[in-house]
Amino acid sequence: MLKFFKTRVILAVTLFAVGFFIFGICIGFYNSSEINKITIPNKNAPVEIGADFEPFWKVWNIINDKYPQANKITDQERVNGAISGLVNSLNDPYSVFFSSNDAKMFEDDIAGSFSGIGIEIGIKDKTLTVIAPLKDTPAYKAGIKSGDKILKIDEINASDLNTESAINLIRGEKGTTVALTIFRDGEKEPREIKIVRDIINVPTLDTELRKDGIFVIKLYSFSANSADLFRGALKKFYEFKTDKLLLDLRGNPGGYLEAAVDMASWFLPEGKTIAIEDYGDKTKQKIHRSRGYDIFTDKLKFVILIDNGSASASEIIAGAMQDHRRAKIVGDQSYGKGSVQEVVDITPDSILKITVAKWLTPNGISISEKGLTPDYKVEFTQKDADADKDPQMEKAVKLLNNWE
Repeated sequence: MLKFFKTRVILAVTLFAVGFFIFGICIGFYNSSEINKITIPNKNAPVEIGADFEPFWKVWNIINDKYPQANKITDQERVNGAISGLVNSLNDPYSVFFSSNDAKMFEDDIAGSFSGIGIEIGIKDKTLTVIAPLKDTPAYKAGIKSGDKILKIDEINASDLNTESAINLIRGEKGTTVALTIFRDGEKEPREIKIVRDIINVPTLDTELRKDGIFVIKLYSFSANSADLFRGALKKFYEFKTDKLLLDLRGNPGGYLEAAVDMASWFLPEGKTIAIEDYGDKTKQKIHRSRGYDIFTDKLKFVILIDNGSASASEIIAGAMQDHRRAKIVGDQSYGKGSVQEVVDITPDSILKITVAKWLTPNGISISEKGLTPDYKVEFTQKDADADKDPQMEKAVKLLNNWE
């Protein structure tokens, strides 16, 4: 079973919240007066809950008595709403409850093929933000950039949306249009960008041998097959008999953890730490170690490019190479998506994605705090893009051709 950075699929039957709320639907508890500590006859619920649930049932009954269309909302829909509120109380943008339709959309996302515009989004500084547009997708072609702040989706204010709600609005049938109002650093006013939805197939990897002998691997995502493609790319690199390798992770929003571990293992001896899962207790930390492919000598000249669209698995591999001094890191500060999620089946058609830990680099640096700081910080401005310049790539090339 594959374990991936954004979500790690771990099957389970129930969550205590579901058991609790379903139990509460039972008629005898609608007007319960036992409000301080309620004993719940459900094998999946805690024995006692030290909370006042009278307001919950009071609101439930008021809805029944006063809301004009109360009979059109099923009890299960109310329960799902209550569970969503329970998860939202964590104030964690990466912990989300998916009911049936949302769960199907989430599974399509994992599969890597869906209808939409092709952007990875997240909450940063309490604002819905573009992590990265995927290469050659409608969003990429429309000029959406990493770091763009999404203010509105069509006519809906994005400030009150979590990531999954925003995805639901952005997704849609192929050929339909969605309008994003975005604000970009360095600009004075927001702009509206209209984008026509299409089928999105997540790209993975490109390679290029430059005339100066630098072999470039551009990795767009850590998909299910990316480890095999990366192995093939390294084979090409070896066959070209060059010692200058450039791994471009800019705009790579991450993906499967196992892929990142496998890729990092080509550059580290067996047993070396690649990443640490921190559960808040050092005795419970889980360490992901190199598998020891380690086919390259210390003579390898290796540079990794990152920017604020490099997230999760990208940060893991760049952080490992930086801490073990196997590569020089060039570019902008990375995104800082350093939390671990598990996906748990709640019912046959609903799931919970919940944060269970934080990622640390081998030296114990938290990725989620500020992201990774490059060894050589180089900005890539809109002015550079308009002039068709890439100062980050230029710096990486200069380092590789004048290695010290």
